[in-house]
Amino acid sequence: MQKELVILGAGESGVGAALLAKAKGIAVFVSDKGLIAPRFKEELLGAEISFEEGQHSESRIMAASEVIKSPGIPDSAALIKALDAASIPVISDIEFALRYTKAHIIGITGSNGKTTTTLWLHHILQSAGFDAVLSGNVGVSPCRRLAQSDPAIFVMELSSFQLDRMYNSRINTAIITNITPDHLDRYNYRFEDYIEAKYRILSNQTEQDNCIWSADDPTLKQSFRGDRTAARSLPFALKAPAAAFVKGDILHVEVGNAVLDMPLDKIALKGRHNLYNAMALALAGLSLGVSPKVLIAGLSSFKGVEHRLEPCAELEGVLYINDSKATNVDSTWYALESMSRPVVWIAGGTDKGNDYSVLKEFAKQKVRALICMGVDNRKLIQSFEGVIPEVISTDSLDKALRAASNVAKKGDVILLSPACASFDLFKNYEERGNLFRQKVMEMKKL
Repeated sequence: MQKELVILGAGESGVGAALLAKAKGIAVFVSDKGLIAPRFKEELLGAEISFEEGQHSESRIMAASEVIKSPGIPDSAALIKALDAASIPVISDIEFALRYTKAHIIGITGSNGKTTTTLWLHHILQSAGFDAVLSGNVGVSPCRRLAQSDPAIFVMELSSFQLDRMYNSRINTAIITNITPDHLDRYNYRFEDYIEAKYRILSNQTEQDNCIWSADDPTLKQSFRGDRTAARSLPFALKAPAAAFVKGDILHVEVGNAVLDMPLDKIALKGRHNLYNAMALALAGLSLGVSPKVLIAGLSSFKGVEHRLEPCAELEGVLYINDSKATNVDSTWYALESMSRPVVWIAGGTDKGNDYSVLKEFAKQKVRALICMGVDNRKLIQSFEGVIPEVISTDSLDKALRAASNVAKKGDVILLSPACASFDLFKNYEERGNLFRQKVMEMKKL
């Protein structure tokens, strides 16, 4: 019997990997412990890909030639431990995708700011006329795209969990925004192990590649060494010497003979963290040959992406974020992964057979309160009672937002990331996100 490629998890990344495997003539089997969303199930059926849901058939999985796992499944899971013990290769969907592309790979990682940086850089490259595809933790599965065609550039947000299962992938332009203690429960509570996981993004770089990193970040400043990568080092900092730095009220960036000077007040997103993001973007853009004029236009015109980790306002020290586009568990996993402040999480809607267990790790680590918003909240409540200190049930977004505002403390984030479809209360996720934004704006005026 021919050995199969087994894919654990049938979300966007898993189904994308299955479609690419099918396109390459590889025998593939998809296994999801939860129920598979109808649209993904239709795709698997349409492509005649074998799958199961509601269980993992261990005997079949343990007979695999190779396994692609969802980044939401921890290495400590019994099944992953068994695969590792049996020396069955377990890789990420990114590792699989990069075997089948000739595209220039831009990989962005870091504890904070990587989502904004990824979306902003994609905006700049598209404005410059590049065939650039947004993928990784945001955008389309790279495998899904490669099942159809190979773009010129992939712009990928990469979490440490994806990097952990990448071995031979080469990232042509690597950006490390910062490294702060995060997800330490996945790294034996050793910050050093988490740091090394982030540096895996540099593993297979050559002299033709670029490494863009923050020289102001204390961890990077202490741990970055020239022998970590063969690539050209392009550090950014508020003060010189660096490849990008601030000179008076000007952002000054140099890559080879290319120079960009941009007034700081022209940068679209405000705040010191976004200034650092802009430095990284400018370095990436110049290294790829984007003209300073086009770069300045892109840096000054970015407005973020509606309904995807969209900051709405900060009221009395509480940041309100609209992630209404997160209609499944995978998307909410990425949202929670990116949070660096305590979270009051608004979730709920039409449950599609969700398996919330993959969210429990982040929920325990980052979420102070869960505000359930839906016609039927029983499954959410059962999943997170005892995991999250406070769980509140409401039956409308208006009530959920009021409850969240009452619970939140200065320094918190109120995150609308439903993990569910919107059809119990709204026409679509756009209507849900627009109402959230509208209600936050009304609160701002009070």
